[in-house]
Amino acid sequence: MFRTLRTAVLALLVAIAPAAAVAADVPPIAFTERTLPNGLRVIASLDRSTPNVSVQVWYGVGSKDDPEGRSGFAHLFEHLMFKATRNMPAETLDRMTEDVGGFNNASTADDFTDYYEVVPAQHLERILWAEADRMSTLVVDEAIFASERDVVKEELRQRVLASPYGRLFALYLPQASYTTHPYRRPGIGSIEELDAATIDDVRAFHQTYYRPDNAILIVVGNFDPAKLDAWVDRYFAPLKPPARALPRVTVKEPPRTGPGVFDGYGPNVPLPAVVLSWQAVAAADPDAPALKVLDAILSAGKSSRLYNSLVYDQQIAVEAFSGADLPRDPGLFMLGAIMSSGKTVDQGEAALLAEVKRLRDAPPTDAEMAEARNELLADALRERETIDGRGSAIGYAALVDGDAGAVNTALGRLQAVTAADVQRVARKYLAEDRRMTIRYRPESERAPGETPPPAPAPPKTVARYDGPVFTLAPEAERTKPPPVGEPIAPILPRPAETTLPNGLRVIVARSSDLPLVTAGLTVKVGAWADPPTLSGAAAMMAGMLTEGTKTRSAQQIASQIESLGASLASGGGLESSSVTLGALPATLPQALAIMADVTRNPAFAAEELERQRDQALDGLRVALGDPGSVAGLASGPVVFAGTPFGHVSQGTPGSLPRLTPAHLAALHATWFRPDNAILVLTGDIDPETGFRLAREAFGDWARPRTALPRTPAIRPKAPARAVGMDIPGSGQASVNVLKPSIARADPDYYPALVATSLLGGGYSARLNQEIRIKRGLSYGASALLSTARTTGSFRASAQTKNESAAEVLDLIRAEMARVAAEPAGPDELTARKSALVGGYGRTLATSGGLAGVLGGLAFHGVPLDEMAAYTAKVEAVDAAQVQAFAARALRPDGASVVVAGDAATFAEGLKARLPGLEVIPVDRLDLDSPTLRTP
Repeated sequence: MFRTLRTAVLALLVAIAPAAAVAADVPPIAFTERTLPNGLRVIASLDRSTPNVSVQVWYGVGSKDDPEGRSGFAHLFEHLMFKATRNMPAETLDRMTEDVGGFNNASTADDFTDYYEVVPAQHLERILWAEADRMSTLVVDEAIFASERDVVKEELRQRVLASPYGRLFALYLPQASYTTHPYRRPGIGSIEELDAATIDDVRAFHQTYYRPDNAILIVVGNFDPAKLDAWVDRYFAPLKPPARALPRVTVKEPPRTGPGVFDGYGPNVPLPAVVLSWQAVAAADPDAPALKVLDAILSAGKSSRLYNSLVYDQQIAVEAFSGADLPRDPGLFMLGAIMSSGKTVDQGEAALLAEVKRLRDAPPTDAEMAEARNELLADALRERETIDGRGSAIGYAALVDGDAGAVNTALGRLQAVTAADVQRVARKYLAEDRRMTIRYRPESERAPGETPPPAPAPPKTVARYDGPVFTLAPEAERTKPPPVGEPIAPILPRPAETTLPNGLRVIVARSSDLPLVTAGLTVKVGAWADPPTLSGAAAMMAGMLTEGTKTRSAQQIASQIESLGASLASGGGLESSSVTLGALPATLPQALAIMADVTRNPAFAAEELERQRDQALDGLRVALGDPGSVAGLASGPVVFAGTPFGHVSQGTPGSLPRLTPAHLAALHATWFRPDNAILVLTGDIDPETGFRLAREAFGDWARPRTALPRTPAIRPKAPARAVGMDIPGSGQASVNVLKPSIARADPDYYPALVATSLLGGGYSARLNQEIRIKRGLSYGASALLSTARTTGSFRASAQTKNESAAEVLDLIRAEMARVAAEPAGPDELTARKSALVGGYGRTLATSGGLAGVLGGLAFHGVPLDEMAAYTAKVEAVDAAQVQAFAARALRPDGASVVVAGDAATFAEGLKARLPGLEVIPVDRLDLDSPTLRTP
């Protein structure tokens, strides 16, 4: 409303100027490459600016290499690789990574399996030793095999069976899109085929594929190149590849000869969905860049064609998407939609086909092409912010594109794509008579008497193994890990700050030479400000900031931002609202002008509110089919009943229809003011520039003459409850133990962080050890402490098969009690503190993470130099402080329990432990009622 002439002119120029390619230099990733005599490829990329190093081993084996009748095998094996070797007891790799302040993980794709670690650089030699050891002497025994198979089955239940759309994307899409190529099989497998696997199958798989001539070792970060070469030669060069040749998938998917239809169903599908797929090309094909640009034009951002047509204009879909899945062998191109309530898959298919026809009939506009290029450029830059991101980019280029150098040439090929290229590939690949239509609907819509065909029984044996069998050597005979090197001190960003005359606090921290900037605006208003009976008002207000201003429509905002290669998002939480901008330095002034406009001048148009409300209601319908989401919705009303936190912050099916533009405008007028806000700019920006741009964009934001209202203190007093949410047919149960907790200003803040980390702050923490590692009952168990200005919250949780819910609840409560009853040992305490410090440091390594940390400190009134003091304050916490905090705040006495899943399976076991358990069918759930139940 109160814009300077400069800001107004700049906004007008952005509004009327055609999109143009953004000039930004993407620095190439410098790397060296060599190949050992045993066939191992070694790629190294030096970065002296970080105290860390990422070690990655990419194997040329993925889900397409699963033996017939053993889908999910490569993925199962990914899990086994984290267990024992001849020289390392099970979980040693976690001790060597997470416990020293790093992390490890892995992923399985169709064409590869990649294992990666990030550790402080002084641990590099030890990680190289460990990777070589598990490549050559992995222990696979019956106990390890059985335990990890159970974990994988829980992952399948969580990602596929419990998720409303898990079956669609993980099972039906590949099954319908391929007839012959092994890409047709689900990478995560099936319960039946996992159960059929034998230990011989597993050992043979390792011997066949886990060998130096089928691997690429990638090291990115701070290291001495000469030492790295010597260590690689010491630990990897002696490994011998098997004499037998590597088996390779040679089968080719035949061309489609006509269209097809596949009908899929699920027990917890709240809204129907439709996906169209076509055969496409391999990653290295000359047409691949044009298909990726086509994908961006269709669905990248809110100005994309699918969003504008299906979600915004026609309002027939709650979500529309596309994807160019171009693996090493020819893949597929797909687009699809999750339909809005009351809309059909036939409407979705017709609308999707209309968008395909538009691209076949006419090339995209110059503006669309520039926007797509800019978005792809920004995505490449964001990937390169971290050392593990750079390593992953190199590995993907090497194994999927077939050339590590493609990491530095792929963007140029994308930028060279023309509008004619996009139209040509749309005509060539998205033919009307070559599409597969996958229709996904609730099980209740299956035709009477129709049953899915039974899966063929998996073979009892697929391999005979007669090679060496490794066992953990006696401790005296094990090769010891190499020593730890000298640590490298991190260089922390130095924030500078000023307060503008209107009261806006501005913080700037230069943190990178990579051309990326994050601007985060935090406003001190959240769900606590929702008026009575209007749950979700503050969240809707914050979310609608980007949905139209006095001078820009929602579509203009999206188009202008995305044409700049920027991203702009807004949203609200319990205590605060935010507007977050990611931009290139070259276009930051224009992007900040748009950010300022949406912050200060939202229109809250009635038609936009109706559109956003309908989408939010459909989102709730989807959430009510997912056990983790249902438990999350119930948590606030259970733990904070009777306080301003005691409702569903994102709104309910009852409250959202009551919201009006006047409600949102009143909240905005009261709380969105410069003296109630904090602006943080981080990345490739210096303080002088940041302060100048803040003044230009926000300096004339007028401070109201009225005093800022007081914010309420949150003092929960409601008794603990035990609630079971019944979702019939749910593939898993979400088990949650909840308590109110401390404020950020509490003197026990750092002991609280360490205590929570000890209990459930990572893979090595106690909950995960007891529930996943020892018993295979969950894909992961965790604990989360959320501090707030007056009262925070604590949550310990895990998802498990429904029949294990009571057992998992027992384990969570037992571990909460043990933290309070017993002091932690010195080694465990050191490890969990290292995990906190390492995670904090990695957060500061990205512009978005740094902006979040600085904004959080400012929001809670903590001096900014706390960022530099974090490590010392964590390290100073002792076992007595941890135990004292746990006794005060983490004991299970008085905690609430929320379990969501199929109550027919878990209710009886829970009632034996929780006599007051309330079982609420999800179709009787009333999120506006204190009882959570409809009358």
